[in-house]
Amino acid sequence: MTDFDVTNLRRPVLDRRLRLGFVGGGRGGLVGQWHASGARLSNQWDIVAGALSTNPENAKLSARDWLIAPDRSYDDWREMARVEASREDGIDAVAICTPNFSHYEIASCFLKAGIDVICDKPMTTTLADAEHLVEIQRQTGVRLLLSYPYTHHTMVRQAAHMISAGAIGKIRQVQTEYLQEWATGPADPAIKGRAWRQDPSKAGRSSAVGDIGTHAFHLLEYVTGLKTQAVKADFHMCGAAENLEDTAFVTLRFKDDIPGLLHITQAAPGQYCGLRFRIWGEAGGLSWDQEFPEQLRYSPLDQPDQIIHRGQGGGMVPAAQRLAHLPRGLGEALTDAWGNLYSEIAIAIAARRTGSSLEQGAVETSGADDGARGVQFTDLCTDSHEAGGVWQTF
Repeated sequence: MTDFDVTNLRRPVLDRRLRLGFVGGGRGGLVGQWHASGARLSNQWDIVAGALSTNPENAKLSARDWLIAPDRSYDDWREMARVEASREDGIDAVAICTPNFSHYEIASCFLKAGIDVICDKPMTTTLADAEHLVEIQRQTGVRLLLSYPYTHHTMVRQAAHMISAGAIGKIRQVQTEYLQEWATGPADPAIKGRAWRQDPSKAGRSSAVGDIGTHAFHLLEYVTGLKTQAVKADFHMCGAAENLEDTAFVTLRFKDDIPGLLHITQAAPGQYCGLRFRIWGEAGGLSWDQEFPEQLRYSPLDQPDQIIHRGQGGGMVPAAQRLAHLPRGLGEALTDAWGNLYSEIAIAIAARRTGSSLEQGAVETSGADDGARGVQFTDLCTDSHEAGGVWQTF
């Protein structure tokens, strides 16, 4: 049993909001804004500290924007970890919203300081670093949680629980895609994010697969409940000439030789944030599109299709209903998924910090092992491509 109520995701589980710090995410940082918006919408967090930019002036201005007190705006994240760990009112967790190559050092520093970590994906750029973070997390007992917001969409949760309850029977095949267009044309030098995503010294061995492929892979395994056993990948440059791939075609194999396909591209004009899955079983199918997140298509075999809409009742399972906060017809989208993510993370962190127990399934968060698995997926896809598209086994 839990020692506190977790049924209302918008009500703080303790007698106060948790205190959250940020590394990165300052002015111009889109990812940081997503994290901050999710934290605020959850009503579980107060943002009280940050090392928001490596540029001191930008850090200062960003702290003022976020109403962070000057004495808790830091020029260096190492100092932030040391000072916040020593304060009686120090942060309960830190959100890491920096480029991929810096995640390992920052996360390990805060874990060792006893501060719970919320890390953007991918967790690291190398599997060795990912495995080391898993070990540090186990040694310290501090939480390391990954920000995979798509699994906190109401209808994604609906699909996962329908599949686990047998709605489509045994899974026979799966298909997932994440399609974007921004890498089609030449790079704009003013967009720093594109530059480091194409720099192997900063992005690692892969660009598109490590950037958005990890989202699609994590979503697929979460919804199906299946673990990928092997992958076979081909990388391509379908947009402007760059150092690393902007497109990948990945074949997956699950237990009992269940096949899967994963298509990843950032160079498909007209595709904006096309994260989609189609899952077919012996008794039916399910499909979902992130650009139309409030609808789940359910196709029971030899029966009319059903469109299940986000809301209360109407075919919604209890585990998904708790993620829905507005009646049908009043739109909820990715911002609400981020809010759900930060609500469930808050419950997990509050439980650790108070020594409380959580019932199985009380929250569905992604931890250090999930983060390391995402890095391994990227590594195996890159290994497969470099070897000429041969199977690589987890």
